[in-house]
Amino acid sequence: MKKTFKISLLLAVVLSFCISSYAQKKPVIGISTYVEGGSARVNSTYIKSVRNAGGIPVCIPLTTNEKEIDEYLELVDGIIMTGGEDISPLYYNEDPSPFLGEVVPDRDAFDIMLIQRAVAKKIPLLGICRGEQLLNVAMGGTLIQDIPSQVEGFIQHKQKAPSSFGSHMIIIESGSLMAKLLGDQPMAVNSFHHQAVKDVAPGYSVTAASKDGVVEAIESKDGLSFGTQFHPEGFVSAGNKTFLPIFQHLVKLASEYAAKK
Repeated sequence: MKKTFKISLLLAVVLSFCISSYAQKKPVIGISTYVEGGSARVNSTYIKSVRNAGGIPVCIPLTTNEKEIDEYLELVDGIIMTGGEDISPLYYNEDPSPFLGEVVPDRDAFDIMLIQRAVAKKIPLLGICRGEQLLNVAMGGTLIQDIPSQVEGFIQHKQKAPSSFGSHMIIIESGSLMAKLLGDQPMAVNSFHHQAVKDVAPGYSVTAASKDGVVEAIESKDGLSFGTQFHPEGFVSAGNKTFLPIFQHLVKLASEYAAKK
């Protein structure tokens, strides 16, 4: 009887240790990449921000193979869609503006497939700059192809200052995810874009905007996918913790997703 009790107690201790160890395991955050000069690349600011938030960053190489994308998604608990080139307007049924910048078809295809599959699997996802625009397009929204030629009274959205410096103000929607993470007072953000969300995708809402009306943040109704037009990683990687809660929230959601696997 005593021997059986000791064995049961030992098993309980081991099980408790295993559960505790699993709970403490850091979630894996996949970061979308681009190809340049034959190399898969991503800005290290995204990697640093994930680490600072308590996640494990891994880079997802560009591919248009759907099976490979699904295999990558099996390995991660959360996704960050990164910044970069313009998005082909054919994805939202528009012809190109004369002011449309560089488009990379393979990257567009990869990013959109990655987003759509991640959202379908309910994998937490954060889109940044191009990543937010892609999230909107992938889920059925449209874009402003060029702010200077399409937005009356526009402010400067392609700053000349470093990415760790806030160049213009945004207004955050009270009660939104962004308000919960950053507060609902106007705040300065960095800005490096000439495209932006126009018609927000079904199931998503605008949660922040600049004073000229340009969309600065969106989020899904279920709260699992959200995006910022500004670059929070520029602040976080430089040691400024103002936008760290954005990455911490993604890591938290990723931990919850991992626990359900």
